[in-house]
Amino acid sequence: MASEQVFSADVIVVSLDSGGAGALEAADLVQRGIAKRVAVFMDPPRGEDHEFIRRGLPYEDAGARQIRQLRSLGITNIVQIATIDGTESEGHALSAWCKEQRFDTIVFVVTSDHSRRAQRVLSRILKNTSIRIVVQPARYSSFDPERWWETRGGIRIAIIEMQKLILDLVLH
Repeated sequence: MASEQVFSADVIVVSLDSGGAGALEAADLVQRGIAKRVAVFMDPPRGEDHEFIRRGLPYEDAGARQIRQLRSLGITNIVQIATIDGTESEGHALSAWCKEQRFDTIVFVVTSDHSRRAQRVLSRILKNTSIRIVVQPARYSSFDPERWWETRGGIRIAIIEMQKLILDLVLH
């Protein structure tokens, strides 16, 4: 698990995959005075979502759910970044958005199992920019980096994340 010293930032960005744990962590960071604004990624409809939309039912993506959760936690200064489809596209969208907004300091909230790879991807994408980013693992993540091997779910998550990290190492 990657963890760095959290500093005062222009914005707190919540990783799409961090779900409710990310919303809770971002709300706590706002309450601590780390930043006043929270940014959330949006995600495109997938699989069965298209059928719900075809049937006229409302589609609530993960980003919309995080926004609703943040608002219920008292966070009102929330912005949407872009629609993304994975960690790489999160990094590229974040880089472009930060340049457009002229943000220099970012706290990026992710789940604890995803923090090391997210840090690696973001560092690679942002290496030639002046953007300073700290990856903050959400304390409310269901993955426990100190005891992951004790549950079937923890083992599964660790194996999947290791595979993705190895693939990232091989490709880059």
